[in-house]
Amino acid sequence: MNLEILTPDKKIFEGEVSSVTVPGTLGSFQILKDHAPIISTLEDGNVIIRSGKEENTFFIKGGVVEAIHNKIVVLAEGTA
Repeated sequence: MNLEILTPDKKIFEGEVSSVTVPGTLGSFQILKDHAPIISTLEDGNVIIRSGKEENTFFIKGGVVEAIHNKIVVLAEGTA
């Protein structure tokens, strides 16, 4: 899956990942390969990116996420 994390100022992350956990408005949820298409609002919290055995975490300040055809885009209002 390809993931992009964007803020109004810059691109925070772009690359291939095996899973992403995002802070949804109604609670955190994980996106895996071949996930059903989804658009969701996000709260302030951690985006956890897993790629193989590596794990990276980014703190975002709200935003939206869209996942379709194994492409995930996180539009964050900002980062800490």
